[in-house]
Amino acid sequence: MSTSTSHLVVTLSCPDKPGIVHAISGAVVDAQGNITESQQFSSDDTGRFFMRLQVETPGSADNLRDALAPVVKTYDMEHAVYEVGRRTKTLILGSTANHCVTDLLARQRDGHLAIDVPLVLANHPDLEPTATFYGTPFEWMPVGSADEKQAFEQRVRELVAEHDIELVVLARYMQVISPELCRELAGRIVNIHHSFLPGFKGAQPYRQAHERGVKLIGATAHFVTEDLDEGPIIEQNVVRVDHSQSVSELVRVGQDEESRTLTRAVEWFAEHRILMDGIRTIIFR
Repeated sequence: MSTSTSHLVVTLSCPDKPGIVHAISGAVVDAQGNITESQQFSSDDTGRFFMRLQVETPGSADNLRDALAPVVKTYDMEHAVYEVGRRTKTLILGSTANHCVTDLLARQRDGHLAIDVPLVLANHPDLEPTATFYGTPFEWMPVGSADEKQAFEQRVRELVAEHDIELVVLARYMQVISPELCRELAGRIVNIHHSFLPGFKGAQPYRQAHERGVKLIGATAHFVTEDLDEGPIIEQNVVRVDHSQSVSELVRVGQDEESRTLTRAVEWFAEHRILMDGIRTIIFR
């Protein structure tokens, strides 16, 4: 009789103290598991311990959870167990720019990004051809007034509940999220913006950057909080530019960095490589 093997990811954090790794390893052995990948970090700033494991076991995820339960209680751990490769239910929000949406949908289609996108929701109709090309349902709703914005956010809530959404991605969705929705989606809503902030705010940031002779262009992906563009940072990238490049060339470079940076952040989220240490992230690459 053949037996199936479960491939699981375990993430955990707790107050740092001796014996944690030994206790976790023993629990995995009790579940007849084999640790195939292990990363850990002790934070001197917060006194917390962080760990990410990948485990092969002939048992189920529930069997591993049961084996871990006494250790979790002893060390006051926050922990989770996931199946390796399970696609993360992801809602994409967009506006008019399609570079980030295109990159996410293309990588999902090609199997290079472990997400499942049931719908793209935008506040303009511009992204419908892109979503249609990748076979993804599309909706758009205007947000020109306070009532329309409230209706848009209510639709987000409905979609999150309907599709069991685990991650909401602002793929150049150029609207401020209300504090209420930020709190409801805390830890599972990600944004991308250019690296000029807090400089060059408002319209045409790349033209402003060109006029000032900026030498580095980049992007920052972060969790969304009530503090605009100041949530915990997940990933950042930069590329060098110079005076010879036009505004349109700077835009192209910047959009490439935005797409690359946002996709990497989504990839790490889907692979359960991001843990929170206060207001900063621990990334187990």
